Amino acid sequence: MSQQGYVATPPYSQAQPGMGGYPAGFGSSPAQPLYGHYGGQPQSFPAPPTGKATFLWSLIPPVKSSVYVLKVVHTPPTYPAGPGPMQNPQASPTSPPAQQPFQTAPPPTMGQTTLGPPPTGPHSPQMAPPQSPLAGPSMGGHPSMGGHPSMGGHPSMGGHPSMGGHPPMGGMGRPVPGPPPPGSGGFQQPGPGAAGQPGYPQQPQGTESAVTCGSVMITAKLYGFIGPVSWSQMKPIPGIKHVTEDDQAKRGGQVYTTNLRGQVPPLVTTDFTVQDQGNASPRFMRCTTYSFPCTADLAKQCQVPLGAIIKPFATVPKNETPLYFVNHGETGPIRCNRCKAYMCPYMQFIDGGRRYQCGFCNCVNEVPAFYFQHLDHMGRRVDLYERPELSLGSYEFEATLDYCKNNKPASPPAYIFMIDVSYANIKSGLVRLICEELKTLLDNLPREDGAESSTVKVGFVTYNKILHFYNVKSALAQPQMMVVSDTAEMFVPLLDGFLVNFQESRAVINNLLDQIPDMFADTNESETVFAPVIQAGVEALKTAECSGKLFIFHSSIPTAEAPGKLKNRDDKKLINTEKEKTLFQPQKGVYEQLSKDCVSQGCSVDLFLFPSQYVDLATMGDVPTHTGGSIFKYSNFQVYTNSNHFLSDLRKDVEKAIGFDAIMRVRTSTGFRATNFFGAIHMNNTTDVEMAAVDCDKAVTVEFKHDDKLSEETGALMQCALLYTTVNGQRRLRIHNLSLNCSAQLSELYKSCETDALINFFAKSAYRAMLNQPLKTVREILVNQTAHMLACYRKNCSSPSAASQLILPDAMKVFPVYLNSLMKTGPLVGSADLSTDDRAHQRLIATAMGVEDTQLLLYPRLIPLHNMDVASDVVPAPVRCSEERLTDAGMFLLENGRSLFLWLGQACPPELVQRVFNVPSFAHLPADLSSLPVLDNPQSKKLRSIIDSLLDQRPSAMKLLIVKQKDRSEMLFRQHLVEDKGPYGGASYMDFLCYVHCEIRQVLT
Repeated sequence: MSQQGYVATPPYSQAQPGMGGYPAGFGSSPAQPLYGHYGGQPQSFPAPPTGKATFLWSLIPPVKSSVYVLKVVHTPPTYPAGPGPMQNPQASPTSPPAQQPFQTAPPPTMGQTTLGPPPTGPHSPQMAPPQSPLAGPSMGGHPSMGGHPSMGGHPSMGGHPSMGGHPPMGGMGRPVPGPPPPGSGGFQQPGPGAAGQPGYPQQPQGTESAVTCGSVMITAKLYGFIGPVSWSQMKPIPGIKHVTEDDQAKRGGQVYTTNLRGQVPPLVTTDFTVQDQGNASPRFMRCTTYSFPCTADLAKQCQVPLGAIIKPFATVPKNETPLYFVNHGETGPIRCNRCKAYMCPYMQFIDGGRRYQCGFCNCVNEVPAFYFQHLDHMGRRVDLYERPELSLGSYEFEATLDYCKNNKPASPPAYIFMIDVSYANIKSGLVRLICEELKTLLDNLPREDGAESSTVKVGFVTYNKILHFYNVKSALAQPQMMVVSDTAEMFVPLLDGFLVNFQESRAVINNLLDQIPDMFADTNESETVFAPVIQAGVEALKTAECSGKLFIFHSSIPTAEAPGKLKNRDDKKLINTEKEKTLFQPQKGVYEQLSKDCVSQGCSVDLFLFPSQYVDLATMGDVPTHTGGSIFKYSNFQVYTNSNHFLSDLRKDVEKAIGFDAIMRVRTSTGFRATNFFGAIHMNNTTDVEMAAVDCDKAVTVEFKHDDKLSEETGALMQCALLYTTVNGQRRLRIHNLSLNCSAQLSELYKSCETDALINFFAKSAYRAMLNQPLKTVREILVNQTAHMLACYRKNCSSPSAASQLILPDAMKVFPVYLNSLMKTGPLVGSADLSTDDRAHQRLIATAMGVEDTQLLLYPRLIPLHNMDVASDVVPAPVRCSEERLTDAGMFLLENGRSLFLWLGQACPPELVQRVFNVPSFAHLPADLSSLPVLDNPQSKKLRSIIDSLLDQRPSAMKLLIVKQKDRSEMLFRQHLVEDKGPYGGASYMDFLCYVHCEIRQVLT
């Protein structure tokens, strides 16, 4: 296949060295150095199969398309290329529905078969329940969620200068041959595989676009020859702004019904309402593509990762129906005898309703007597629309004692607040701030809908080198302190009175919170412990026989003599070397065992860090990352400027919807299986995803691989089952089902891709891979896999075109923007100017992000405010995230879900500055301004309203940073302008597109 430009890769289903089972390099090493150039001389290409497409705007009708013409001033070599609707019912979102006995519309008339209730619109598409011939099981039954009903019995769970004569980005050349160090990750490292081997079916024309570009001069070093490359009309270059606006215009404000198999949902940036009719809402599950290739060979050929991003506890908007709750009594949920899948819309009832065929493994099961129901003339159960598990994609079952640890009912969880009372935290005022906030915050502990008060218990610990436990039993007049100084053998010195109901012990707790700041006011102790603090929390929950969460407020690297003692290992000399990965690898031993102990007990850890110097966050954040916890970091914390940011985070964290002691299994229909998992999770085996806690913001990214052929007729089915304990101590099963199409045509796969989900997968894969491979190799693999995906599309799905044209699938036309942004993020950029802890922090928090969070992180919103309509309730439309969109007379708001900037141009109108900041002009703005004054005028009210609405939508709080043009603080702001050259290294979007085009040409030779 060398004449096709590919070389065979290892078998798709076998794990190989490298990320995601593929070796790190392909092709021969470049003759030129890897740094400072974009590859060797372009070469001529063989002619691929012919097809039909037109590539200039002036020649094509208004259809979906993506072709970009790169006109080379130097005489370029030429090469030809290889041979491209979802309806929403026009129903308006309904008012908030009340939870009521489950009942949906009656079955449709003869000849219409649906997975769910008939939609309101007359032209809504329908989907028949899948029927498949008998086949073997896809997965065996594991004792936890498979062969045995019990599911909870597990014992545990370099500074690269930017372009223009300088190296654009380390790793942007072709990789050095030979396998990298072994590691795990979700990358399919593109070996030189076959993009269009003989014997594959001819691919029909895909959906693509034509855009003519031509006259911005780019240095010829990009292409490895002398002479400029010219582009014209930058505007047609694909932009995320246009893609999101188009999707909002087409699908915004509509009802998205889930009764169709394999339909691509609206983008995460689009405002829409979901009506569950047999497939899980995209709020719960999104896929990298909604049409899986039928064979492993096709999957290997296209290199598009097959994945799903699952957010099992995603927040359901008030205008959508909450999940229905199903109780089958002592019998428990009905499951397939072979693969243990739960009853769902994909089960086919036969033999008059007495048996059913599993949609996942095709096993025929007997229907229990209590569950029997007759079938109608179309072979469907008469009670289909009365049972959520037969007609909806998402629902919950009550779990029986078989699903509880030791067959005992679960207890309500506990929250333990553990406060570092060392010298730094006392002197900064942090301890007093925390204690004052907890007095009111504990009234807002999470509770079940409709409950008068929370059943979550609370406990308190303070510590420095030693630990202090507090008895706050309601019968006491004063709280009692008990000290444990032997941190090597941690134990809880009291059984009764440590974990209490806040409402019953309010007076004693408030008394304690008043005393703590004064109790340690004269301390000189600066050393702290950390691992024993977590161990104490685990022991307390174990003693109380409940799950729970630890809220740890800590400020320095733990240097006191105790288990888990850490030393400063921050070495800038390792940046851009083979050993840079060691900076992000957690220290093994104590913390690794702690993670297992926490998961086994259902103990999640949330860490609030207030460092003034290096704290080895890679190690300190390891336990939170593996227990479904969160990490919050406030460098150089000052009560005056940072308290609102911290307290907002703390309130959101305490109040959010959450489940405890969770275990998740992803089952699939025959032909493929889940092979890799990314998230704030722990795994004891290859199938059970264990989480000490899972909240509404946490997502798990799952990778799938083929183990057999898939059928176009039956499609691909997946079921996510999550067993967890509610905040009132009830054991439940949350089920999410999703059905996808399968196709032997690569064009269908590319047409059904979702770019936002793809970049979530790539980001998590890269951030895991950087623990085992040099950053340069990781960046190379990112680019190489992208080039292979796009080269395969060009060779198999597009029409012939000139060498100067970059052809992108319509569904992936902005993927290069996201990929370039990902490669410029702190963890991957390799710059000595960036804090190692900050890089480790961003890497860890991205691990558990959902699709909407990574989309915003990698492409921030840049909102112009200087010409906003103060009479309108609408937030001004964002512009492209580039410096060229800024104006000296403008005011812009930039947010990415983690940071919030208000940028002011030097020529900002004095009247606007006066109305927003209450000072006469730009020159009068103080340098350390960190908040907006509350003023009674339309501009001030509108701006504060926009900021408040953004803060309300995001999972974490954001501190507002006010940036003046050409101020020193502008560097922080500019690193988020992701279409420009990165201040710490990395190409601009235009240069990166040019580079990707070269890489595609290299693959096609």
